[in-house]
Amino acid sequence: MQFSGLIDASVWEVVGYTLLTTHITIAAVTIYLHRHQAHRALDLHPAVAHFFRLWLWLTTGMVTRAWVAIHRKHHAKCETPEDPHSPQVLGLKKVLLEGAELYRAAARQPEILEKFGHGTPDDWLERHVYTPHSGKGILITLAVDVLLFGPIGLTVWAVQMLWIPFFAAGVINGIGHYWGYRNYECADASTNIVPWGILIGGEELHNNHHTFASSAKLSSKWWEFDIGWMYIKLLSYLGLAKVKKVAPKPVIGPAKPAVDMDTLRALFTYRFQVMADYTRQVIARVNAEELGRAVGPDRGLLKRARRILAREESLMDDTTRARLEEILARNPTLNTVYQFKVRLKAIWTRSQESQEALLQQLQEWCQQAEATGIQALQEFAGRIRRYYPVPPPATA
Repeated sequence: MQFSGLIDASVWEVVGYTLLTTHITIAAVTIYLHRHQAHRALDLHPAVAHFFRLWLWLTTGMVTRAWVAIHRKHHAKCETPEDPHSPQVLGLKKVLLEGAELYRAAARQPEILEKFGHGTPDDWLERHVYTPHSGKGILITLAVDVLLFGPIGLTVWAVQMLWIPFFAAGVINGIGHYWGYRNYECADASTNIVPWGILIGGEELHNNHHTFASSAKLSSKWWEFDIGWMYIKLLSYLGLAKVKKVAPKPVIGPAKPAVDMDTLRALFTYRFQVMADYTRQVIARVNAEELGRAVGPDRGLLKRARRILAREESLMDDTTRARLEEILARNPTLNTVYQFKVRLKAIWTRSQESQEALLQQLQEWCQQAEATGIQALQEFAGRIRRYYPVPPPATA
């Protein structure tokens, strides 16, 4: 089947063109708007940055300052009534189906742009073309699509226009705060959703991003694929991008005789990974051991316990809190490891205390953990002495 446009294209060529252009759009959003502009995780060559800005003007009509400001406010007010698009507050259906409307409503609030939109482009093109004529770029794209492919170009254009509102404003802001798995228990409901890397550019690794917001790399586990990071590495190789920050990778070295100030600094740096390790190496292990010994109603309770014991407390509803209290009341061993989890996390939330006081608390935590007689907890206390803020010097 052929179409009556300037290009004598087949159906598959039209589909390929549509997928290619929408993919460039999502790459522009994740690399330019998100990682470069909103979080300053990397620097882009001016030519690359302006190409992305022009492309987004043509394919989305989004203004850089507005997008950046709304996204920064989302991080600052996440899962609160002030969050521009939280499904935890507004409901999944509204964010999934009306994400673009929520974005436009926030973009019309000058106080958001003023407070959160600093550092975005303010050159002649931004002031005289991209911002005041934000809707004209998409009309140019409509004209190009129709000229190239004839009437089917209207369908191509419609897909291009719906791509970001559905996948970014809907799926990421909606499902990415509602369903999925969590590598880290950060203080919001963000989740990772896979396998959508090619469609969403790596943005599906949303829990990783909310945990390490200023990281240019969104993948965390070896099996997670961040296609946006792949493009950033390619641009870096070509001298067109410079990565400024990625998530810290824990340094594990020989165990020290005792916990010291370097250990404390390391735990502050790797606190999210430390808590993820604690969940996997202590809570999950102890829960499995207790489940193996349980009989009757306790088995059903313990089968659901691991997820509840790992959950960020501020995100628990009344039902989850009640189940947590029941688990802890009926199983002293799980209660012990859970209380040690709470105490460990509290160490790096007491930033007003002196480093000496925090170090003493960490030392006491390790000593008391080793005295519990719970093997998984004892081993983890020993593992804490193996964290270093930087690689330890090599020994001869």
